[in-house]
Parts: sequence; C-alpha cells; structure tokens
Amino acid sequence: MQPGELITSDQGARPGSSADIAEAWAVLAEVMDPEVPVVSVVDLGIVREVGWQQGHVHLVVTPTYSGCPATEVIEDDIRQALEQAGFAAPMLERRLDPAWNTDLITEQGRERLRAYGIAPPVGSSNKRSLLGETEAICCPQCSSSNTELLSQFGSTACKALYRCRDCLEPFDYFKCI
Repeated sequence: MQPGELITSDQGARPGSSADIAEAWAVLAEVMDPEVPVVSVVDLGIVREVGWQQGHVHLVVTPTYSGCPATEVIEDDIRQALEQAGFAAPMLERRLDPAWNTDLITEQGRERLRAYGIAPPVGSSNKRSLLGETEAICCPQCSSSNTELLSQFGSTACKALYRCRDCLEPFDYFKCI
C-alpha cells in the first residue's frame, strides 16, 4: 500500500434512479413475512419508505410492534433479497414512530391472509374495541359471521384464535392494532 491509497471502499455506492427505486419495491414485494409466508413486507405495510442515500438504496422499516421476535429476521431477509438483486450494501433504518398499525396492510395483503386461512383485521385501528364495540369476525373458510373467540392469543401475539360455529373450523384472526 502506498501513502494516500484508500483503505476502505465505497461498498458499491453509485448514483440511483427512479428505476432503481421501482426495482427495489418489486424486490421487496417478494420478501415474505416469516410468520405468515403468504404476505410480503410490502403487503404488511412495514416498509414505509424506499429511497436513495449516499449511493445506496435506503429503506425505512417499521416492525409490527417493537417487541416482534421476527424483526431481525425480516430485516436480514430484506437485506439479502436486495443484495441478491444487485443493490450493494442496502441501508435499513428501523423507525418506531409513527407506530405500525393494521390500517397499513394492503388490500392484496388482506386477501392473501384470507386465502391462507387467517381472518384479516376488521375495521380500523381506531381502538373502538376499548369502548366495548366489536365487529363481526368472518370465517376465512366459509365467510360466516357466526364465529366465537376462543383465545385472545393465537399462533402469535398479534393474532387471536377464533372458531366458526357453522363450519366448526378454528382460525387465526389478525388483530387490529
């Protein structure tokens, strides 16, 4: 090494374009949630922003809740998918404010949940349930609203366990938060 030579590199930094941003969104649409592998991180609304900073793709990611055990796995999956698509050293920023809520789940995400057998969130995250108001939770198998709550917690903390009184199938309900 000669005096004045760079010891580190720019790790693949380059000018970005709107096509790069669109490609990054397309890659992210294929990164599935590890707990519900039919919905992408885009469907869930946890990827809040995609941009270009300092020569690299930059993402703002908001976990479904601050204690979500899958947060690091999701971030690693995102980073790996972007790197495999040719984005050198993607920059991920975990942002907790504003908090994620179920209103951010896309219509496509809600349909994918339903098709997978998980009832998507009903209504809005406006917390009406704290006032005793509840909405009918429809069975994702037969669409019946004749359902009952079995447990406030289903396969994960963000889901409740229900059963359909018509087809008798149990199912998870993705809670409004």
